[in-house]
Amino acid sequence: MAKAPKETGPRVDEPTGTEFVGHEWDGIQELNTPLPRWWLLTFYACIIWAIGYTIMYPAWPMISRATAGVTGWTSHGQLAEEMKAQQAKRAPIIAAIAATPIEDLPAKPQLMNAAIEGGRAAFKVNCVQCHGSGAAGSKGYPNLNDDDWLWGGDLKTIRYTIENGIRNPDHAATRQSQMPAFGGILSDAEVAAVVAHVRHISGQRPASPLTQKGAQIFANNCAVCHGPEGKGGRQVGAPNLTDGIWLYGGDTATLTETVLKARQGVMPRWGHKLDAATVTMLAAYVHSLGGGEASPAPQEAKPSNANAQ
Repeated sequence: MAKAPKETGPRVDEPTGTEFVGHEWDGIQELNTPLPRWWLLTFYACIIWAIGYTIMYPAWPMISRATAGVTGWTSHGQLAEEMKAQQAKRAPIIAAIAATPIEDLPAKPQLMNAAIEGGRAAFKVNCVQCHGSGAAGSKGYPNLNDDDWLWGGDLKTIRYTIENGIRNPDHAATRQSQMPAFGGILSDAEVAAVVAHVRHISGQRPASPLTQKGAQIFANNCAVCHGPEGKGGRQVGAPNLTDGIWLYGGDTATLTETVLKARQGVMPRWGHKLDAATVTMLAAYVHSLGGGEASPAPQEAKPSNANAQ
């Protein structure tokens, strides 16, 4: 019986005329199909472009930096140049804002508008973390859109608060107030009575023997800061308890916790972190949100006794 002739050379797929590469998996064989010429040319062009790019621009990471490239260009450098150009463009306006007493800004509408817009940008960077993007605040963080102010809402007062902060122990000029924790001073019954009184003067519950008892306790312990009618005192940052605006909450449970444990919220001071113009612009923006108050009228100097005689 004659033997079949032994195959020589690579095997060829008869329907396509393409050689096999010699691999086989479960009867499946791979054809040695060449890549299209256009694809190869594009691939080689990309290699050449990549080599040129790594020579011209920063590309290869090193321990502390990347290769600089022969052009010396970096995106950081480009950004720095653009920022420098913008700062130079704004410099006259910033200088004018810094040189103008903040209470005088409303008399200069163009400068005031520039300060508000600058403050809007600074607020998004420094203040939204606590007060929110819309400055509506949250529990423990004041809503800056309303007209309720612990220390005052005119431009100069707002600026002082931003510059010096509240309860910053490392800064002598900071806003400072302290409500004592009455947990060890008043009994539970007395705390319940004074909370009932506060809810009564804020319009949340009707008068009752409990609220009347709480009124006397309030007069003895709380009126020195909050006033005899509970309308607050800006000299010591005591809130108005007769309105419907609450920093932590006006329900019975929250008020009870406040009376028992007190609150010691802290606002950072920005005077050592931001320049004077930025602090002024922040104050102008906060003042413009809707609750800003007019600057108090200047008081006339009283004549001395020597002049009066």
